[in-house]
Amino acid sequence: MAKKSKKGGSKAGAQYVVGSKVKDALKKAGCRTAGDALDSLNGMVAWMIDMAAKRAKANKRQTVRGEDF
Repeated sequence: MAKKSKKGGSKAGAQYVVGSKVKDALKKAGCRTAGDALDSLNGMVAWMIDMAAKRAKANKRQTVRGEDF
């Protein structure tokens, strides 16, 4: 499940999203979940974490804040 996506990919199999929670939220919205949806979402979250960490470091901080996202 740790495929590299076009948006940055997940790092060495790290899972950042809880699949059942995402599927439940999509179901409540009246949608179904495709087989590749969770991998893509996980890749997006990994990319966002990476960008937030880089922004914090660029601002000479070790703490990632909400504003970094």
